[in-house]
Amino acid sequence: MELIKIATENAPAAIGPYSQAVVCGEMVFTSGQIPINPANGNIEATTIEAQAEQVMQNLGEVLKAAGSSFEKAVKTTCFLADMADFAAFNAVYAKYFTTKPARSCVAVKTLPKNVLVEVEVIATK
Repeated sequence: MELIKIATENAPAAIGPYSQAVVCGEMVFTSGQIPINPANGNIEATTIEAQAEQVMQNLGEVLKAAGSSFEKAVKTTCFLADMADFAAFNAVYAKYFTTKPARSCVAVKTLPKNVLVEVEVIATK
């Protein structure tokens, strides 16, 4: 089966040796998105809510470029720098993932660029 690498200028470019997403058949696998503003490459948001909003905007653009959307999400994996941010993160997350896909959410010691949140998605096309 052919793997199609997804790249859009409307989301942050990969900061390592990976693609923004890969399409395999009818499935879309995004890389984790962090709250980088794709217009300038900076992390501008400082609160969990603002960072989560930027992450969701980035994910939305990657999903769109892959021919998918939040509504077609099957599974998400969410990484938080601090589990104390869980409720605030959920409030933002719930606005985007209204179909309630399967999810894992874990706290990790450190995220790239010391951000507060990273999210990856598996979706259908």
